[in-house]
Amino acid sequence: MLRTLRNVSGRALRIPKLVRNQHTVVVGIDLGTTNSAVAVVENEEAKILENEDGSRTTPSVVAYTKDQGILVGAPAKRQAVVNPQNTFFATKRLLGRKYADEEVQRDLNNTPYSVVPHDNGDAWLQTVDGKTLPPSQISGFILQKMKSVAEQQLGQKLKHAVVTVPAYFNDSQRQATKNAGKIVGLDVVRVINEPTAAALAYGIDKKQSDGVVAVFDLGGGTFDISILDIEDGVFEVRATNGNTHLGGEDLDVILLHKILDHFKEQSGGIDLRRDRLAVQRVREAAERAKIELSTVKTTEINIPFISGDKHIKMTLTEDQLDEMAAGLIAKTIDPVKKCIRDAELKVRDIDEVLLVGGMTRMPKIRTTVEELFQRKPSTAVNPDEAVALGAAIQGAVISGQIKNVVLLDVTPLSLGIETYGGIFSPLIPRNSAVPVNKEQIFSTAVDGQTGVEIRVYQGERSLVRDNKMIGNFKLSGIPIALKGVPQIAVSFAIDADGIINVSATDKTPGDPNSPSDAAAANTVSIQVSAETGLTEEEVQQMVSDSAANSQRDAETRKKVEHATRADILCSDTENALFRFGEEMEDSEVEQISSMVAKLRVKINDVREGIRDHPVQEINDEVNAIQKVCLEAIQKVAIKQQKEQEKK
Repeated sequence: MLRTLRNVSGRALRIPKLVRNQHTVVVGIDLGTTNSAVAVVENEEAKILENEDGSRTTPSVVAYTKDQGILVGAPAKRQAVVNPQNTFFATKRLLGRKYADEEVQRDLNNTPYSVVPHDNGDAWLQTVDGKTLPPSQISGFILQKMKSVAEQQLGQKLKHAVVTVPAYFNDSQRQATKNAGKIVGLDVVRVINEPTAAALAYGIDKKQSDGVVAVFDLGGGTFDISILDIEDGVFEVRATNGNTHLGGEDLDVILLHKILDHFKEQSGGIDLRRDRLAVQRVREAAERAKIELSTVKTTEINIPFISGDKHIKMTLTEDQLDEMAAGLIAKTIDPVKKCIRDAELKVRDIDEVLLVGGMTRMPKIRTTVEELFQRKPSTAVNPDEAVALGAAIQGAVISGQIKNVVLLDVTPLSLGIETYGGIFSPLIPRNSAVPVNKEQIFSTAVDGQTGVEIRVYQGERSLVRDNKMIGNFKLSGIPIALKGVPQIAVSFAIDADGIINVSATDKTPGDPNSPSDAAAANTVSIQVSAETGLTEEEVQQMVSDSAANSQRDAETRKKVEHATRADILCSDTENALFRFGEEMEDSEVEQISSMVAKLRVKINDVREGIRDHPVQEINDEVNAIQKVCLEAIQKVAIKQQKEQEKK
């Protein structure tokens, strides 16, 4: 094996020339399973950018509707109960996965939408009308939404972003994430691991000097544990571990079935599992109950008219939820222990434990983490925002806006090739610092072999059948020789995004008197052909589709923004009625209340994609309400003034 070509201090941060400019804005995007967020660094301080609803996070939900087209975020989530088969959520779990994967198969019965195999075996999504689309396209819509949020807040067009992924994402999943950005015209200049991003946010904010930090990241769909050294602006990942298919969505499903079983028992045998609309209502109630039990000991689940005249009404306690979550929580313990062991540390060596991800708000999770690390975890960072903030900091480092910060990350899985007998021969061990380049010489296994197929795998098992194949290619034109004589140099390179490039070169010494043989040794080259993911044609088609729908998407966004403003006006008007209503004429109160109620119906139609209403129609009704309300309040003011004068 040749020595490593990597120099830690000199090559840890390879800043792309494209964005090495302090005037170039590189936003940070947390592309989450359940919610997403976007952040930017201004005046050396990272901040979250709010969406048009004033929210700091946006649901990672995309819906296909007949009247409103494609909805993203809160509008998509709100209409899910009436359009469950065309509303796609938690699709991040499908990125870069095969339809036959065990995790995909396990989720098929728990999603209201359809998942189907693509021609290459990937897991794709299918709408009710039969249209198929890759999960990366859904991620693309969410990235586009976050890009739009940032552009509206910053008042300028954006091209570059740092996007976060779970630390345990493999090459296919990272490539799929980059493709998602490409689909919507966003240059993903760096893919950064979520727990690493959270540590960046923590370290910059605390401005502390030295320390070993463990980041426990349990979100909606994935779990990561990473251990980092923070020293004088250098963030070095020592080890990482996790599970790309573990999170809050799994607890939602467990609670969903608990509620369905309860109703079946109470209703005398009515099973709602085939009723997609009912299941979606129960799913949303389960998620709300889970969130509420992070702050209260008991909550009540009420779902009226779930089936005919029958209702669901049940009480759920924190202890009951803890019992349901016990199996999921247990799955986080082993990765934590392995990560500490891989970092060559003891629990007592860890100075701080950070909690990241919405699920870490659950009290049982916090007590489990405290028991594992024998210290109270830190709540210094917002678990929903830390990842996006860290991504923005990395973006500012890349653009040159922030200096004296260096990030040294690691590869989460061992990388190697298949050798004779189905043996996995790793070239780059897991937790190797990236970027990294390594090369090793291999040879043929059969006399007279003129070509070899090189299969690339990620994993930790000794046999390739137990690991994941991420690509394969053929090298031909090897000179005829006895087995063991040819020298085939296989080179692996992992860049700062964690993206893998593999090449092979025939370095077999040729006949020194034959110029053609000497030339052959220098000209043989290959490229990895990923076994999973989108073809260039598919990516380009999606780019075209995105551009073709951009005007319609902009119009839809404009309508929703106006509806949101109208909703604020309705709330202000209702407050005015509360304050002055007793002194108004009954007819005025009735008129204003009626106008507000009618406008709220239209606002709801626009937001949930039920029916279209022109922007001007909404604005006209807003103006009419303002006029009537102002006149009524002026009358009250005049009346009060006259009463004061009498006194």
